[in-house]
Amino acid sequence: MRKSLAISLIVLFLLFFFPWLWSESQENLSSEVPESVDHEGEEPLPPSVYDSERTLRVKIGEGITEMTMADYLVGVVRAEMPASFEEEALKAQAVAARTYTFYKIDGGGSANHPEADVCDDINCCQAYLSEADAAANWGMATAVYEEKIRRAVAETDGEVILYDNAPVLAVFHSSSAGATRASGEVWQRDLPYLQSVDSPESEAEVPNYKSEASFSLTEFKELFISQYPTANLSGSPSNWFTNIQQTETGAVLSLQVGGVELTGTELRTLLGLRSATFTISFTDSEVVFSVTGYGHGVGMSQYGANVLAQEGKTYQEILTHYYTGTTIGLYGG
Repeated sequence: MRKSLAISLIVLFLLFFFPWLWSESQENLSSEVPESVDHEGEEPLPPSVYDSERTLRVKIGEGITEMTMADYLVGVVRAEMPASFEEEALKAQAVAARTYTFYKIDGGGSANHPEADVCDDINCCQAYLSEADAAANWGMATAVYEEKIRRAVAETDGEVILYDNAPVLAVFHSSSAGATRASGEVWQRDLPYLQSVDSPESEAEVPNYKSEASFSLTEFKELFISQYPTANLSGSPSNWFTNIQQTETGAVLSLQVGGVELTGTELRTLLGLRSATFTISFTDSEVVFSVTGYGHGVGMSQYGANVLAQEGKTYQEILTHYYTGTTIGLYGG
């Protein structure tokens, strides 16, 4: 009898409460599973912004190697900035290198290597240093330096320097003489985000910040006339150089040499000077160029970035200082 009563109660429970439990569970389930969405006609999602999900074709020497953006940037930062620098400076270098890479790719790449996105030639793209070659240079500090650089790339994952929502031409150089240079002073194109800004490095922080290049009078004459055959280099060498135009910090904008007008950058290139910030002096037998800084002077100064990092500036602050009017953000181009 008791057994029959228990069975009857179970049946009543199933008849009255089970349908309610079923409907409740389906209501909860329907709130978790979205309805099907028709994506026809919608814009496709942009590629991933993250370094590990982007593959590049990199021309190293004469070969082409496929690698992720992350691995490529580690190699670039190894080659382009001293690993002993502050971590915020290394992060700024990583973002600048990433931005420069996108700028090159978005511009259609280089005619020098149509089969590759980038190369390791500094006259075309950016330098690249393998882990093994870096270890040979760093010696006992290899583990510490490698970790620093990989962290700088990882902690800026996908970030680029943007102007009008597009990657900028993120050029950089080793050191400036008190201020960077506007791109229009050095090259033909003046860009709004590559303007002259103060840069804090000095002789105290930069090895070979001041340098000299000396040429015998005969050597200078032969070298200059080989490129500018109409130049008149007769008489005293003190009369060869005239109408020298300079910026406030001493960068030579233009000058005349033997009556031939050229830019300071053109003379720097011809003579192999470390920068176009120079003064000229003479001895009885030589022309002497006293040079300050190293590089073209446009964009981020690497030693300046390190000084700013030592002063407590973040990599974002460093980058927006050197690239006027820019923002730092992810890029899905």
